[in-house]
Amino acid sequence: MVSERARSVDSFIAMDVLERANEHDDVIHLEVGEPDFDPPEAVVDAAVDSLRSGNAKYTAARGKPELREAIAERYDRVYGVTVDPGRIVVTPGSSPGLLLALATLVDAGDDVVLTDPHYACYPNFVRLLDGTVKTVPLRAAEGFEPRVSDFERALERTTSAVLVNSPANPTGAVLDGETLADLVTTVADADATVVADEIYHGLSYDTTEHTVLEYTDDAFVLDGFSKRYGMTGWRLGWVVAPPEYVDAVNRVAQNVLISAPSFVQDAGVAALDTDEQWLAANRETYRARRDRLLDIVDSWGLDPGYTPEGAYYVLADVSELPGSALDVADLFLEDAGVAVTPGVDFGDEAAEYVRLSYATDESALDEAARRVAHLLDRVT
Repeated sequence: MVSERARSVDSFIAMDVLERANEHDDVIHLEVGEPDFDPPEAVVDAAVDSLRSGNAKYTAARGKPELREAIAERYDRVYGVTVDPGRIVVTPGSSPGLLLALATLVDAGDDVVLTDPHYACYPNFVRLLDGTVKTVPLRAAEGFEPRVSDFERALERTTSAVLVNSPANPTGAVLDGETLADLVTTVADADATVVADEIYHGLSYDTTEHTVLEYTDDAFVLDGFSKRYGMTGWRLGWVVAPPEYVDAVNRVAQNVLISAPSFVQDAGVAALDTDEQWLAANRETYRARRDRLLDIVDSWGLDPGYTPEGAYYVLADVSELPGSALDVADLFLEDAGVAVTPGVDFGDEAAEYVRLSYATDESALDEAARRVAHLLDRVT
């Protein structure tokens, strides 16, 4: 019999949409958050050279020292923060890093506070660990920026963790430094721990990114290589743990993950050495796509009511269209060949939205604009 724990895990609707979309011959993919650019050539070369050199065996569960040192150096270079490499555990993707963080924080019945909207998988991670999900609402009129006072009201004696994501999926909102600092203080006063998902760092526009490590050492930070370097299928990430949790995180990693692939870790070192101009050029490409997609969504009469500051997503309000957001997403796919993710995947506050990703080229965005406009002319 399937366990109650497994039954509590919902489908990841974005992946369901992708599976359905792949059954069609001509679809524009705006449903998944996957960069359409390749990693820097030096990253591929480093992986190939490492593999040819025989680096295909286990490493220490916490990762190769040279990669952990390179990650620590990035925190110093980008944020001016000193991080002991001993606090860093390398993982096969950032999602396993989240599993490690929550597994060392959450006991059965503990609360984990999330924003709403939130990344679709967060509640499922909490439920898988027999935790309880609590949410604080975000509002489009406020750019989906959280209010620290809402977090404060949600914190209780049973709260073990507060999980935040900046730049955020699905909203693209970016936490400013003052809000992040206030949140750190509020959570610490409640004897809980911040878990900060920073996987979209490096992809912000017209704003300054702040890592939670600027304000405390007593937080977990998740990051990785998928979004910033176009390395989704390489499966390489990391978690920075508070000093008192490092040994526990490493023990869980030893049992659950064993280690990230050795040659991919060598590629990660090369990625962290990437010329900043390469990253800056990609950011400008995303910025242009964001602006183009906002114009497109506005032309459909679906003004989202805010401007995403980071990541590569837009939430568009479809409440004025016939049916639910699930119906709208189905209509877009089946009648226009445009795949989008219904917002119900991201929480109650996003239930009347669809998420569109601009991690695709402008010609595809323009074709999506034409197809959906033609569809809406027929059905509205």
